[in-house]
Amino acid sequence: MAMPKRVYQSWKANNKFLLGGRLIFGPDAKSLIITFTLILVPVVLFCVFVARNLVHELQPGSAGYTILVIAIVFTIYVFLLLLSTSAKDPGIVPRNSHPPEEVLGYESSASVEASTRPLPRTKEVLVNGLPVRVKYCETCMLYRPPRCSHCSVCDNCVERFDHHCPWVGQCIGKRNYRCFFLFVSSTALLCVFVFSISALYLKLLMDDSGTIWKAIKESPAAVALMAYCFIALWFVGGLTGFHLYLMGTNQTTYENFRYRGDNRNSVYNRGCISNFLEVFCSRIEPSKINFRGYVQEEASKPPRSNVQETEIDISDGDTRIKVEDDLDIGDDIMKISQRRNSEEVGDVRGRGSDRSPIGRSEVDFGFGLESHFTSRPSY
Repeated sequence: MAMPKRVYQSWKANNKFLLGGRLIFGPDAKSLIITFTLILVPVVLFCVFVARNLVHELQPGSAGYTILVIAIVFTIYVFLLLLSTSAKDPGIVPRNSHPPEEVLGYESSASVEASTRPLPRTKEVLVNGLPVRVKYCETCMLYRPPRCSHCSVCDNCVERFDHHCPWVGQCIGKRNYRCFFLFVSSTALLCVFVFSISALYLKLLMDDSGTIWKAIKESPAAVALMAYCFIALWFVGGLTGFHLYLMGTNQTTYENFRYRGDNRNSVYNRGCISNFLEVFCSRIEPSKINFRGYVQEEASKPPRSNVQETEIDISDGDTRIKVEDDLDIGDDIMKISQRRNSEEVGDVRGRGSDRSPIGRSEVDFGFGLESHFTSRPSY
């Protein structure tokens, strides 16, 4: 008997799993290697060519060691946030194996049943006392919860869908948005830290050599790190500011771009302070999917009345054929009996009593029993 498959082994979306379904990534998880390299390489260069030299420049004292330890610990913290963002279920809504009961009988490309009534693509639900329109997802066969959207990259419906981030190789949603923001903002702070300490090291070199050009020639790595962090800060720093604005107004990136021209207030906005508390202080709900659980076989619903009608048609057909065969045999017997009666009357008239009785074999002949037929004697 074959062992039942686990949920992650029969997963229909585009996610990738590691450690037996304990870690879930998006289909573009290889981009993590690029992100990891873009963070690790500058930090290694900073520790080797800047922080290590500062240990000697800032003696006596432990300021140089403090800078080195901060750089290493803070980088490890950024990597943990990156892994937590990328390897966590972002809030995937479990897909249905068939349309919900309230839409059964409607015509749908995902439904087997055909009907003349069109499927309602949207319906309204109340959020904070205001009507919000939710859409029906043909792929997941469910009405999406408010603020939920279907990611075309991962092929999942994700609660409070923000966007799909190629740098972390995962959707950003309800369960990993906090980690994502902390990762982006911490990376921005790391860029500021490396830029500032590199500038301090150049200042110390310039004080010793007398000119900025000699300082740059003595430590070109510090200049390269400052340029790299300046460019990176435009990206991660701008992204941090943008998401601070989104959190203050309780929006997602998807909602901001989709409804930017509508000039309407968000029904989810509860005030700036409450919005920030919702992001940073609310409890993260557990995943709605147990990826390590076993697949539960669900019996498919048979089309209504099709099986019974088929069985009735077959049984009626067999009965009808059998009755017709019996009627044909009865007609043959009647014809044979009538023919023999007419012959008997003719014999009585022509020969009187000089006639042999009719043998049973003649009647049996009507039933096809030719082997028992006996010819009448001739006179």
